[in-house]
Amino acid sequence: MADRDRSQPHQFQIHRQPHPRYEGSVKDLLPSKGPSAVQILAIITLLPIGGSLLGLAGITLVGTLIGLAVATPYSKVTGQEPLEYARRRVQVGIIQVGEKTKQVGEMVGEKTKQTGDTIKTKVSKFSVVLYLISKKFRDFVE
Repeated sequence: MADRDRSQPHQFQIHRQPHPRYEGSVKDLLPSKGPSAVQILAIITLLPIGGSLLGLAGITLVGTLIGLAVATPYSKVTGQEPLEYARRRVQVGIIQVGEKTKQVGEMVGEKTKQTGDTIKTKVSKFSVVLYLISKKFRDFVE
């Protein structure tokens, strides 16, 4: 059955209908009355505003391009490969972090030593006080 459907050619019929002709003048296509006062006022108001905004956009573009042209030659990356520059900056940052970590470690070590010395002094004073109290207590008990 599928072979039978494929063997028959498809036929399309095109029906042409005549287009209606326009039987008038060009003036009939235009609106019969002109723009209203509100429309004229809107055009008179918005046209200068739109032109001003367009002019400001152009001035901003020109200023941006001049700024880029002036600033680009003085950039630190100019003349160097950007990846090389970034690699060196990362290396410098790592060295600075290492130095800062060493300084903080030394400071913490010094504070720890001071705290340990303070504790030793207080413990030794407290030990003397405890020894004296215990001696007085033994003398009192005996």
